[in-house]
Amino acid sequence: MTAGTQAQNSYLDRFARFEREAGAGGPSWLDPIRRAAIARFAELGFPTTQDEDWRFTSVAAIAQTPFGLARDERVEVAPRAIEAFTFPGLACTRLVFVNGRYAPRLSSGRPLPDGVTVGSLAQALSADPGFLEPHLARYADYHHDAFSALNTAFMEDGAFVHIPRGRVLEEPVHLLYVSTTTAAPTMTHPRNLIVAGDSSEATLVEDYVSLGEGVSFSNVVTEVVAGEGSVLSHCLLEREGKQAFNVSTLRIQQGRSSSVASHSVLVGGALVRNNIHPILAGEGGDCLINGLFLATGRQHMDNYMRVEHVSPRCDSRQFYNGILDGQSRGVFHGRIIVHKDAQKTDAKQTNRNLLLSEDAQIDTKPQLEIYADDVKCTHGATIGQINKDAIFYLRSRGVGEEAARALLLFAFASESLERIKVEPIRRTLGALVKEWLPQGRLLEEVR
Repeated sequence: MTAGTQAQNSYLDRFARFEREAGAGGPSWLDPIRRAAIARFAELGFPTTQDEDWRFTSVAAIAQTPFGLARDERVEVAPRAIEAFTFPGLACTRLVFVNGRYAPRLSSGRPLPDGVTVGSLAQALSADPGFLEPHLARYADYHHDAFSALNTAFMEDGAFVHIPRGRVLEEPVHLLYVSTTTAAPTMTHPRNLIVAGDSSEATLVEDYVSLGEGVSFSNVVTEVVAGEGSVLSHCLLEREGKQAFNVSTLRIQQGRSSSVASHSVLVGGALVRNNIHPILAGEGGDCLINGLFLATGRQHMDNYMRVEHVSPRCDSRQFYNGILDGQSRGVFHGRIIVHKDAQKTDAKQTNRNLLLSEDAQIDTKPQLEIYADDVKCTHGATIGQINKDAIFYLRSRGVGEEAARALLLFAFASESLERIKVEPIRRTLGALVKEWLPQGRLLEEVR
């Protein structure tokens, strides 16, 4: 029996126990989906570097670690422990999840417009499963993606947000996922469903953090349904501990004339894979895929983008910046697919990377697949070091060399942060970047 087969069998055993002990939970229509998903995982197995979409990332460390389900761990978290992970000055509705389970005692609500639902997916499955059936597990591709299959099989809880037609959420929704230190390595499979009705507007933040330095694995899937003319902003923040594994999949289904912005900021975790897959399914839609990843030590950060243009007259923009230090490794794999009916598509993809050490490594792979004949598509990628001429220029104006380097790196990172419209979020992320940057404290001296 190979190690891969052993790993797959162990997940099958866990699923059998999960079904037996939890009754899987939720409505009856979800049971066959869960079983189909675990069966598909058994067929697919964990991806290897022989799979083109995983060519630069080995998940052997995840496959070989005997993770237990975090639902078996009961942990109490004090409200004071999560204060460090809030956004100062931001009025928002906050849902807190501890080891994948909704924690109402730590969560806080704000007045919401009539008809808007912001709450736990487990509660929604219990209270109104009929509304979820047309959407839940209908978009994320568990038939071809092993991690989505695992998530679908084990999903229990997460966030459910529904914004009815014409409603505007003036304040963001903050989804805070906390992993705690446990006696043994644990895994969680948070599942989020965001349904935005026609002409609605909202901003959501998914935030993954650790309390302590235990080994954990967060395997999250978020499905977003953006109705006609809706405007959505989604921000993913990965700031887990140094022994954390995180695989996140954001699947966006866009309707006619909808506008979606996806922002990712990755600074934590040992191995991080960030999958973003919007489908522009309605004419006249647009999406922005914006990201920043900062890695040091032996961190590995993989960004996989798949943007599909299905309908005509849609625009997409991708901007990803990476800064790599130490012996870290980064990956940017951006793929734009323009289907044959997607005439008048306008798509642009840009990936820029800075290497701060000789041992840091980046693999970047921009791809275009175009099956329509009246389109405008471009892509480009750069890899380099800090511009010595720029350092010389700043030094000639009295800025020390270390401060000049910090200033240039922060400006590079800020290209991504400036695209985030909510100021308290942008300010908090800016502080996080300063804290990460070598000599970032010197930035205060050159203000």
